[in-house]
Amino acid sequence: MDLTEDEIEAANRRGTEMLARYPAAVAVHYDRDSACIVISLSNGRKISVSPREIPGMELTSPEDLNGAEISPRGQGIHFPVIDADIFIPALLDSLGGHR
Repeated sequence: MDLTEDEIEAANRRGTEMLARYPAAVAVHYDRDSACIVISLSNGRKISVSPREIPGMELTSPEDLNGAEISPRGQGIHFPVIDADIFIPALLDSLGGHR
């Protein structure tokens, strides 16, 4: 499937709008004390979420969450041990807001 220049420009526009609308992840770690994934955002906020609240990650162990990687634009987090991803805009929307 070949994309037209117009389709590429439209996709780039949507990406730019998403980056402006949602803060990016700048750091991530698993906090054993709270049993939560802690994500630091580009707007200075931190969010903590239990893996049990994330579809597909309900049965993960702390070791499964090692080596989390932030996508280049900060809109996703990948957990290579379990090959699972968190899409930051969707996570923020599910938590009831993103600003």
